[in-house]
Amino acid sequence: MSANAVLPSARMRWAARVQFFASGFIFATWGVHIPTVKAHYGVTEAELGMAMLAAGVGALLGLTQASRWIGRHGARAIASLCGAVYALLLAGLMVMPGYAALLGLLAAFGIVTSVFDVAINTEAAELELRNGRPLMSGMHGMFSLGGMAGAVTGSAALAAGVAPQSHLMLVALAMALAIVLSAQWMLPKDATAFAGGNEGFRLPRGALVILGVLAALGLIAEGAIYDWSVLYLKQELGSPQQQAALAYASFSAAMAATRFGGDALRARFAPAVLLRGSALLAAASMTLVLLTDAPWLALAGFAGVGAGFANVVPILFAASARVPGVEPARGIAAVSAAAYLGFMAGPPVIGFLAEVSSLTAALYVVVTFAVGLAASARWADPA
Repeated sequence: MSANAVLPSARMRWAARVQFFASGFIFATWGVHIPTVKAHYGVTEAELGMAMLAAGVGALLGLTQASRWIGRHGARAIASLCGAVYALLLAGLMVMPGYAALLGLLAAFGIVTSVFDVAINTEAAELELRNGRPLMSGMHGMFSLGGMAGAVTGSAALAAGVAPQSHLMLVALAMALAIVLSAQWMLPKDATAFAGGNEGFRLPRGALVILGVLAALGLIAEGAIYDWSVLYLKQELGSPQQQAALAYASFSAAMAATRFGGDALRARFAPAVLLRGSALLAAASMTLVLLTDAPWLALAGFAGVGAGFANVVPILFAASARVPGVEPARGIAAVSAAAYLGFMAGPPVIGFLAEVSSLTAALYVVVTFAVGLAASARWADPA
């Protein structure tokens, strides 16, 4: 049997799930230690923002090369290498000699993060194609689950008085090992290589432009909830800190749960139908959040927003891997680039609008973009 005729085994599917879980765990561990890094280097909020921007710029740079590298070496080799480096860079967060070195480390962090992301999404798209049934939502559910696990273990480690560097080192080694070992069961190189894979990055055209814009809209809205939901509940509704923290938790938990059920939904409904329904649920739920004065009702609304946005990225990434005449890794890289731009642009856009009006008014951007996704849902099935 040729490599291109490989039928995915359960072990291959679980290998991909481990990769997504590890990605979420690493990302959450970095998030937990952002205040630690800020205090360790004595930087201001503006300097911390520049550090995050360095990671974003690195991510965009990585996306320009991701399809070339995956085409030349295969998703398995790239996921193993970039995933391991992604994990191990965590151990360097607290030992850089200064702020400039930290910027360099975070730029490298962004490069390997984005390439790893394209590699595992390419693997997931190929597994979905070969299995003949949806798998992508469940893979992203594993990312969400990894994120929740990383956040919980990070908080527990800090509460237990574990030194930040010790925690970072343990996570780095454990996740690097998990990534390298599970990568051995991914599809062989020839199964995920593609024609033209050695060409450089090209600006997306046609359907990929639309899918990229939709991904950006989805991640601007999703990023707004990650960054502003807790402050909204505390500042606008007067909730105590411990209750306000539940806004992020309800959103994330609903998103993870819905992603695990997302493949069954994708098997039953056409991509355009599911995207439209999901976006309308997000729009209606966010409207409820912004109109109610009851914190408990707002929490229910944030859960609805999480459920609504849960399958947006899996639907659009799967669609980008099916665009006629476009190799899967190139399509995913192009849409990922737009999605990263959206994720980076979302928080400052909301912040600017909140500054000139109010946080409540600014968060209507989430409603507007969700309605835009619903109106453009037909592009989710480009084949």
